[in-house]
Amino acid sequence: MSGHNKWANIKHRKGAQDKKRSALFNKIIRELTVSAREGGGDPDSNPRLRVAVDKARDANMPKDTMEKAIKRGTGELEGVEYVEITYEGYGSAGVAMLVTTVSDNKNRTAQEVRHVFSKYNGNMAESGAVAWIFEKKGTMTVDKELIADMDEFMMTAIETGAEDIDDSADPVSVTTAPEDMMQVADALKAAGYTPKDIEFSYLPKNTVAVEGRDAEKVLNLISKLEDLDDVQNVYANFDIDDAEMERIMETL
Repeated sequence: MSGHNKWANIKHRKGAQDKKRSALFNKIIRELTVSAREGGGDPDSNPRLRVAVDKARDANMPKDTMEKAIKRGTGELEGVEYVEITYEGYGSAGVAMLVTTVSDNKNRTAQEVRHVFSKYNGNMAESGAVAWIFEKKGTMTVDKELIADMDEFMMTAIETGAEDIDDSADPVSVTTAPEDMMQVADALKAAGYTPKDIEFSYLPKNTVAVEGRDAEKVLNLISKLEDLDDVQNVYANFDIDDAEMERIMETL
């Protein structure tokens, strides 16, 4: 499993994806708006919007709030004009990072991202410098307690489009091509496996082993970037031992 997936899974388990409910709502509202603008307001025909709607429901976002965000995206309601910007950079030990943002002020966002990289042992990179290291994929997880027969589970996932299944940890991670993500998720759900954390991710083609003080610096930098209001996700190609990652997260 890639470092980013392990990081995400540990955060989900500890309930630390967003420490403040308002911060989580803000990120989801922006994603709902941008998704609806790019692919239309119907979740059944817009996979990205469907993922955002599922996240909103999981966060117990009021239906009215969801609908307003979607209508702002489709132009049915007036609202803030958001743009998507991806920044690239490096952390300690040469770890590559992609930072995806949704912003209503590009200058402010760029300044904030650059400041965090500079302050927390990283540095910004030119566009394209690290993007080639990552591939866009669909990802999801399934709790092992729901899987009575791993072979049967794997067969269901593979037959519907899964590219990779990692059962070395709990939860099990499933990776798909972006266009196959929802059909795999639907098939697993129909078979009783209830996938969660369904999302589009940028996974690294190669990883950098990091430990000790460098590992602390890398995770701290990612954490500080994720705390920025305009940042939606941070993807990185680190490989840190699970136990060490758990230890470090207790201090963040």
